[in-house]
Amino acid sequence: MRCVHSALIFIFMNSLLAQFAVNDLAHLRDHESQRSSSYDRSGGNGDYRSLKAGATLTLFDEKGPAEVRHIWITMATGEAYHLKKVVLRMYWDGEREPSVEAPIGDFFGLGLGTYTVYQSALLAVAPEKALNAYFPMPFSRHGAITVTNEGSQEITDFYWNIDWVRLPALSADTAYFHAQYRQCTPCKGWYKGNFYSNNFEEARRDPRWKNTSGDGNYTWLTAQGEGQFVGVTFSVFQNQWGGWNEGDEMIWVEGESEPRIHGTGGEDYFNGAWGFSNLYSFPLVGLTEFHGWEPGSRFSHYRWHLEAPVRFHKSIRATIEDGHANLRSDNLFSVAYWYQTEPHARFPELPPVERRIPKFVPVGGPGQDPAMR
Repeated sequence: MRCVHSALIFIFMNSLLAQFAVNDLAHLRDHESQRSSSYDRSGGNGDYRSLKAGATLTLFDEKGPAEVRHIWITMATGEAYHLKKVVLRMYWDGEREPSVEAPIGDFFGLGLGTYTVYQSALLAVAPEKALNAYFPMPFSRHGAITVTNEGSQEITDFYWNIDWVRLPALSADTAYFHAQYRQCTPCKGWYKGNFYSNNFEEARRDPRWKNTSGDGNYTWLTAQGEGQFVGVTFSVFQNQWGGWNEGDEMIWVEGESEPRIHGTGGEDYFNGAWGFSNLYSFPLVGLTEFHGWEPGSRFSHYRWHLEAPVRFHKSIRATIEDGHANLRSDNLFSVAYWYQTEPHARFPELPPVERRIPKFVPVGGPGQDPAMR
C-alpha cells in the first residue's frame, strides 16, 4: 500500500509542476490548439525531413499571439556527436539575434553528446533518442525555430512535433523564453599539486584558496533587463582525479557587490549530498550521467528553480566554481534557461564544432602527472 501511495504522490507532484495542474483541466481555456510537424504532406509515411550538412531547417514559423507548449525531436544519423553539431535556435517577434542558441543535445540536457534517458518537469529524453521540452514559449507577433547541421554528414531522417496554442493576447507581465549555451574547455584552474583523497593541505596555504570575489568562476548566465532565471543543465568532463563538485554556486543580482545567492557545493546545488554515487531523475533536479572520479569521468545534471525563479530587474550573473575556489581545470558545458522582457543582450559567440566535443585535455595535476601518482 505504501508503494502505491508513493507512486500517487510522485504523479501528483509531476502534475503540479506541469504547465497546468490537473485541477485546471475542467476549465475551458481561451486558446486554439495547433501543431507544426514534419508529417508527410502526401499522405504517405515519410514523416521526416532531410537535413544536409551545412543546411538550416525551419521547424516552426508562425504568427502570434501564441505560445509553444511542447517540442519533440528525434533524428537518425551515423555521425558521432551529432548532438553537439546540430544547433537549435529560436527567434521571437522578428528579432535578428536568437533568444535561444545551443547545440541541440545541450539544450535537451545531453551536454556530453550522448543519449541518456531521464525525466524532469521541463525536459525529458525518452527511448529511443526522443528529445522533449515543455517550457512555455510565448510570443506576440511571430515565432521561428530552426536547426542547423554543422556536422559533415546528412541527417536523412529528422522528425519533429511542436505543439502550440494560438492566443487572443498575451498578458502584460509576459516575458520571453531564452536559453544560452556556454563552455570552458578547459577551465583555467590554479592548482596542479596533489589533491588525491581530497588532501588540500598545500592548496590551503595559497591565498587563492579563499574565493570571496567569484573571480574565475564558470559563468552559466549573464543577462541584462528584467526577468527570472529558471534553471540550468550542466555537464562536466573531468581532466583530473577527484571531483569538480566542491565548487559553490554564486548568483549576483542587480550588480550587487556580493552574491545574492551563495551555495555550499555542486552536489548541494543539484540537491544531492555527500558527493555523487547514484543517478537520480526527479521533477526539479537530476544527475543523469556519472562515471566515477578519474580523469575522463563524466557528469550531467539539471536544476529547475520552479519553486522560486531567481528574479532580477536590471541584471543577473549566475556562476559556479570548478572545484573549491576554482582550483580545478575541467571541461564544463552548460545551458542556462530564463525568461525576460526584450531586448536581450547579445549572446557569446558559439564555439566551433571541434571545440564543443568533450575530450581529455592535459592540464597537469592528479591523474596526469606521474609524480602525483
